[in-house]
Amino acid sequence: MLKFLSWNIQAGGGSRVRGILRFIAQQNAQIVVLSEFRNNASGAFLRQKLLEMKYQFQFVSLSESDTNSVLIASRLPCNSRLFNSHEKEFGHSVIAADFDAFHLYGVYLPHKKKHKLFPVLQKEIEKQTPALIMGDFNTGKNFIDQKGDSFWYTSELSSLEKAGMKDAFRHVHGEVKSYSWFSHQGNGFRYDHVYVSDDLLPVVKNCDYIHKAREEKLSDHSPMILEL
Repeated sequence: MLKFLSWNIQAGGGSRVRGILRFIAQQNAQIVVLSEFRNNASGAFLRQKLLEMKYQFQFVSLSESDTNSVLIASRLPCNSRLFNSHEKEFGHSVIAADFDAFHLYGVYLPHKKKHKLFPVLQKEIEKQTPALIMGDFNTGKNFIDQKGDSFWYTSELSSLEKAGMKDAFRHVHGEVKSYSWFSHQGNGFRYDHVYVSDDLLPVVKNCDYIHKAREEKLSDHSPMILEL
């Protein structure tokens, strides 16, 4: 069984980093994708502790210390790729890790800001497969992943699916309502996703949210687990 943990740790984790690390240790995933990671003192501490937990392969998208970015940490050998040349303003929003058996894209996509990262990802998975995309997409499908229609990029998600990527959570759970983030008004949104290429669907064993971590205020987002 190959286990992934994908989680928005909220503004780099701050004083919650030790609790975040305890949660990561409990999950015992081979590969971890953290969005809203920050290249600051908390981030350095988090990376050192992950190294002690045998996550020997670590890659971070380029960013300033106060910028939300992406960290991929793996116990399995892999190589990394950055995307600064594709989308200069949002180069920190995507990072890739290439494994022998698949290509992994960790994302923290901009919220309601014009960007062309979905076409970048689509072009990537057209030439790099099997593939997985996971992280905080900051969007979803209107009237499905939220009650209203305020999501940007719903059509881009549909285009991604037409290109051969499938929502792993929906593959496992169908139309079940589940939200990974809630506003101060109590409105739920499913911002966090795992997409897998069609050739990986037969080996998807589980994909779910662990809401307890959010409810315990380790982050304002629920982490996701994928098992292949």
